[in-house]
Amino acid sequence: MLYSSAQDWRDATQKRILFFGMSGLGKTYLSNMMRSAGSWFHYSIDYRIGTRYMGEFIADNAKAEAMKVPFLRELLRSDSIYIGSNISFENLAPVASYLGKPGDTSKGGLQIEEYRRRQDQFQQAEIRALMDTEYFAERAERLYGYPNFICDTGGSICEWVDPTDPKDPILTELSKHTLMIWLKGDEAHTQELVRRFDRAPKPMSYQPEFLTQVWEKYLCENNLKEHEVDPDTFIRWTFSQAMAHRQPRYQAMADNWGITLTAKAVSSVKSVEDFENLIAAAIEARS
Repeated sequence: MLYSSAQDWRDATQKRILFFGMSGLGKTYLSNMMRSAGSWFHYSIDYRIGTRYMGEFIADNAKAEAMKVPFLRELLRSDSIYIGSNISFENLAPVASYLGKPGDTSKGGLQIEEYRRRQDQFQQAEIRALMDTEYFAERAERLYGYPNFICDTGGSICEWVDPTDPKDPILTELSKHTLMIWLKGDEAHTQELVRRFDRAPKPMSYQPEFLTQVWEKYLCENNLKEHEVDPDTFIRWTFSQAMAHRQPRYQAMADNWGITLTAKAVSSVKSVEDFENLIAAAIEARS
């Protein structure tokens, strides 16, 4: 690991960390708290994806929809109006909206091949954003004078790595420059995420093999053709399976590449000092 001991962590003049885990367990809460303290730079992987690597896809998709409206089409073709996404740390909806959901197009779904194409675009975008971590850590200090750095990753990081491979290129690169921290929830957290998702299902990204598996299983079990799938029903049905699929992958990432903080412990953090002490204790426990 980047810090070999609790004392090594405490003495470091440059503290660099990376959060991974399910959404809703405190990654963004901690990142915002540390950033507001004034000495930590917050690098959001999802924000980087939406602004740097998928911004053009998102804008072009919006333009394609606008071109279906004669009035807007003429304005676009004459460069009289501009269409772009208004992505921020707090609003990443344009990325999710572009990813979409597979199924019946009359219910807002995408044909499965188009859905797979966008999933592949997101995978490549997330990998590139993750591999930009060192650049942003150095840029934060060189340009803005921030000595400390947080990389706030999306929940799908575990889909693109092999945590059991000591030569995994993504994890090797990230662990070289950051202390990797799993924010681990318990069963109650998982069930709350499932309930929250059921109330408002949102697009997700999946490992290609996992998507093929659940898509074919859903069609078979429900005796449906691709165009008959209700998009929201499908992703609701898939969500808990996706969480179960990701959990052991997060565990292996923490076991082989970093440390673990429980969501319960994170919920008690009220200051930078609390947080740094929590990390020190986790490093010591691992040692």
